[in-house]
Amino acid sequence: MTSPIKFGTDGWRAIIAEDYTFDNVRICAQAVARFLLDTAGPKPSLVVGYDTRFNSEHFAAATAEVTAANGVKTYICNKAAPTPVVSYSILDRHASGAVVITASHNPSIYNGFKYKPEYAGSASPEVVAKLESRIDNVFAGQDKVKRLRFEDALAQGVVEYIDPDPAYFAQLARLVDLETIRSAGLKIAVDSMYGAGAGYFRRLLGGAATQIIEIHSERNPLFPGLSPEPIARNLGALSEAVRANGAAVGLATDGDSDRIGIVDEHGNYVTQLQVFALLALYLLEVRGDRGALVKSLTTTSMAYRLGELFGVPVIETAVGFKYVGPQMIKHNALLGGEESGGFGFRGHIPERDALVAGLYFLDLMIKMKRTPSQLIEYLYSKVGPHYYDRVDIEFPPEKRQAMVDRLTSTTPASIDGTAVKSIDRIDGFRFVLEDGSWLLIRFSGTEPILRIYTETTSPERVKELLEEGKRLAGF
Repeated sequence: MTSPIKFGTDGWRAIIAEDYTFDNVRICAQAVARFLLDTAGPKPSLVVGYDTRFNSEHFAAATAEVTAANGVKTYICNKAAPTPVVSYSILDRHASGAVVITASHNPSIYNGFKYKPEYAGSASPEVVAKLESRIDNVFAGQDKVKRLRFEDALAQGVVEYIDPDPAYFAQLARLVDLETIRSAGLKIAVDSMYGAGAGYFRRLLGGAATQIIEIHSERNPLFPGLSPEPIARNLGALSEAVRANGAAVGLATDGDSDRIGIVDEHGNYVTQLQVFALLALYLLEVRGDRGALVKSLTTTSMAYRLGELFGVPVIETAVGFKYVGPQMIKHNALLGGEESGGFGFRGHIPERDALVAGLYFLDLMIKMKRTPSQLIEYLYSKVGPHYYDRVDIEFPPEKRQAMVDRLTSTTPASIDGTAVKSIDRIDGFRFVLEDGSWLLIRFSGTEPILRIYTETTSPERVKELLEEGKRLAGF
């Protein structure tokens, strides 16, 4: 039997009750257990966490049943928790890795299975290949899924409940002065998007002069009225909460709180590319740190200008933290980020963390005594204006190869009247123009969606280049 389980940019995701079943989750768990037994020494251990999606806690228990039956000491979170909180628990518990049951920002009909190795970041392509090989072994009958009833595993001490929050909160207190933010008197609107990050900013920052106004903080696996991805089209309610309450800023976290979205004091969306550049500016100018910046190819070219200004290298990768994270480790990078709104930081974990990103952004506002819109003006005074947007187009999966063939054969000399300087296919099809603008067309790693991205010199040009991208792709 051929395996339907294939890992994308970060883990395996599939539609619940179609391919995402208890049987297939247990097969993934067996592959993880076998991988740890083969590579992690005589006493491997694993952290298992989960988000607020339908049945996530039960899929997590199913995972623990299998890893425990294979002799892997398993720590299971006692409640839904953000992916970065679970990842940090690897370091806190000196564990061999972690599994997080989550489909992150995907629609409600999906769930997923993320694996985090011992370094507490996204699994590298090499680790993914080893996991998929062991999954194939189960489907080929070369390995069998072992299972120990969850209650029996608890009774035997092979599975143990843990609260991942205290160690993580202590880590955040080492990274940023939480008391300064608590006492700053900011009014902050937070949209938890019904996800695992619900209540975290309130618990971290509430109880003093700073006010937290939180929406969508209850558990609702249907994510009614929104998709749990913190991008502009999904943050209308947050923008309204900012305006209605006179908030200084709005922060949104996705389904598992590893991606952040920000709206300014007027309720206007701050793009993910602007957020990356502002976080880099915070670390380089406000904190005076130095180190490489790691960016996925979909992330802002402002990074290169900041690298020149502050004398730090910029490393570019394919899309996904499975590429960004290893480069952060290799170069001891100051910041790693991608266009999806995921950012990782030196001194923490080589993993996206929306909570740290949000705290750093708040600290930037306080230290520079500027509103978000004023911070963007300051940023542009240093690097020049940059404007960005992305469109997502659903397509029938059987049409994918025809689109790939069309794009592969496309070599335009100019786009929208500007000469094409270079074309690369590192991850998708990217066209870099003579004026520094770029247009990228690539396929989602988790859904049948074509994404078209651009960054250019004016808002009007953004729309024109996106339309050119659609035309090149055949839409």
